[in-house]
Amino acid sequence: MAKLSQDDLLAQFEEMTLIELSEFVKKFEEKFDVEAAAPAAVAVAAPGQGGAAAEAEPEQDEFDVILTGAGDKKIQVIKVVRELTSLGLKEAKDLVDGTPKPVLEKVAKDAADKAKESLEGAGASVEVK
Repeated sequence: MAKLSQDDLLAQFEEMTLIELSEFVKKFEEKFDVEAAAPAAVAVAAPGQGGAAAEAEPEQDEFDVILTGAGDKKIQVIKVVRELTSLGLKEAKDLVDGTPKPVLEKVAKDAADKAKESLEGAGASVEVK
């Protein structure tokens, strides 16, 4: 039998149906005792096709509220920090002075949004992560 080039083989595979090609792969695996597996790089190489990796990540349900700046109304911000946390006056002041610092950690989205709104209302710069 004459040796076929890769182009000739590809031309033959193009003419096959998916079922015929699937059966060929099974026979090939049996004959050479190998397993055809998709390379792991395929998922990385095609990120725009459905985002399977993004779907695998669970939706974030815990957020951190981080004070990034106290703004002009530092006293108001300290009061809000005390309301949101169980910190005393000195601890709240130290937190505000040492920005960026987390005010609340691992809280629900609605609690994080309310805290952000309260802090921004007092004149602070806030980030939710």
